[in-house]
Amino acid sequence: MAFDGFVISCLADSLRSCLVGGRITKISQPEKDEIILTIKNYDVYRLDISVNASLPLVCLTDETKPAPLTAPGFCMLLRKHLNNAKIIDIVQPNMERVIMLKIEHLDEMGDLKEKWLIAELMGKHSNIIFTDESMRIIDSIKHVSQFVSSVREVLPGRDYFIPKTTDKTDAHESDYKSFCSAVRSKHCEVFKALYCSYTGFSPLIANEICKRAGVPSSENTDALTEDALSSLYEITKHMLDMSDNGKYSPVIITKNSEPVEFSCFPLTVYSEESFETVEYNSISEVLTSFYSMKEKLSRINQKSAALRKNLLTAIERVSKKYDLQLAQLKDTEKRDKFKVYGELITAYGYSVPEGSKSMSCINYYDGKEITIPLDPTIPVLANAKRYFDRYSKLKRTNEAVAELLKKTSEELYHLKSIQNSLDMALYEGDLADIRREMAEYGYIKKNSDERKNLKSGNTSKAGRSGKNRELKSKNHSSPLHYRTDDGFDLYAGKNNYQNDEITFKLADGGDWWFHAKNAPGSHVILKTDGKEIPDKVFEQAAALAAYYSSQKDSGKVEIDYLQRKNVKKPNGSKPGFVVYYTNYSMVAAPDISSLTEVAGD
Repeated sequence: MAFDGFVISCLADSLRSCLVGGRITKISQPEKDEIILTIKNYDVYRLDISVNASLPLVCLTDETKPAPLTAPGFCMLLRKHLNNAKIIDIVQPNMERVIMLKIEHLDEMGDLKEKWLIAELMGKHSNIIFTDESMRIIDSIKHVSQFVSSVREVLPGRDYFIPKTTDKTDAHESDYKSFCSAVRSKHCEVFKALYCSYTGFSPLIANEICKRAGVPSSENTDALTEDALSSLYEITKHMLDMSDNGKYSPVIITKNSEPVEFSCFPLTVYSEESFETVEYNSISEVLTSFYSMKEKLSRINQKSAALRKNLLTAIERVSKKYDLQLAQLKDTEKRDKFKVYGELITAYGYSVPEGSKSMSCINYYDGKEITIPLDPTIPVLANAKRYFDRYSKLKRTNEAVAELLKKTSEELYHLKSIQNSLDMALYEGDLADIRREMAEYGYIKKNSDERKNLKSGNTSKAGRSGKNRELKSKNHSSPLHYRTDDGFDLYAGKNNYQNDEITFKLADGGDWWFHAKNAPGSHVILKTDGKEIPDKVFEQAAALAAYYSSQKDSGKVEIDYLQRKNVKKPNGSKPGFVVYYTNYSMVAAPDISSLTEVAGD
């Protein structure tokens, strides 16, 4: 993700249109590195300024965050100076990752004064700094002494300045000659030369310039032709002009519904089919959506880390067992050879001298001559019994290993279906279902409440504690619900329990059932309500089954579909496991952009 100079420019432009002329009516500091300003300007806005080292952010938000009962010192200082103050300008200096709010207020004597509230969005060096009109620091949310930084102290009484980045200049001041000189002097990849030469350029925007100019971003600057340099310069100037004139198109790039990148311009570097571009009306919407999605996924990944580790360990263990059994089964394939040896010795062994190490004869099964090894220490015909015994042993082994291999294969499929459910999980309730299934089949330990019930033998619904019912209600997770533009409802299970639920409880016999062929994935139910189903809706349902399968990254997925009444669940089978014998098939792309998700189910 790139919180670069272009995004800051877009953000400053967006904030300027909303906030300039407004008055600050409330100031809170919900976190040690975050402040929220409530600003009234025809409408009421909340400006969130966070300088968290990992996720620095400035945006307008509708979210309200609880503030501590006792306001921190920096918050109290801002309230003293900026209560009812007026925002008169918002600027970004020289494409830096800095937003400066110029604020006008009355001091204790009633005189009109100007102050600056400065948000620096520079990763771990991010800060919120409050200065007077002469740019002398009054205070900052993070104090930086000379022991922390030898470049600049951020302390009350010090003069504020933006440290100069080595060898970087504002691209607005560059003409074609200086552009060529700056790029060629770096002696590295083209995209790296761009972002190392100009302030506010990120690797993302540098790659985008290369893509639009038709120049490979990995090409060395020493190999650039005049035409390539000219194209790079023209695209760079074009993007700067769009930024200067406010011609922004904020977007988020997603892959498999997960946010990958955001920008204030459409990104041609993510033009592959696997990426989806979502357009937004403002950069604040982009930032709040992107960071909330990232935060949600990060939180779920943290909560699911232990489950995922246990699951991968189980998959690795079962996979090794499967490979060993497969090798054992392969070793038994030669069993029929020993049966033939025994039969041939019984038929022709009477003519073979005792003590022979081998015998040759015609194999009456194929008419070819065959040589059979013999043990010279035992009678010739006793070799026949030895071969028959080896045949019988391998036959029993084959039957036993084949049965074990079937069970191991089913267990491996079950584990991979849980893994697919874990990849789909977005909420705590989703994880609760997965945790319950893994505990039920012994892949993780049961929680204390489950162990108590098992120890006491009290597993009935009436015997479950109120606490368990409360937790189940709190962690309830519903199947996914989508609707086509024709008004048909589609349901997809997010885990094996939900797959059973929608297939055998939600669906009627006449509804249609979809699933990826021979691959873990969601059961998908197409509700017919007694209507005739258009071909397009069948394709949309198949696309949904492909999207929520383990094969979604393959581009095309083969989908089996049939009426629900023909889907059966064997007695004692694992959650989500079904059988069917007559079905239709189609190949579908995992694209659900034509479907509308129904919220609140």
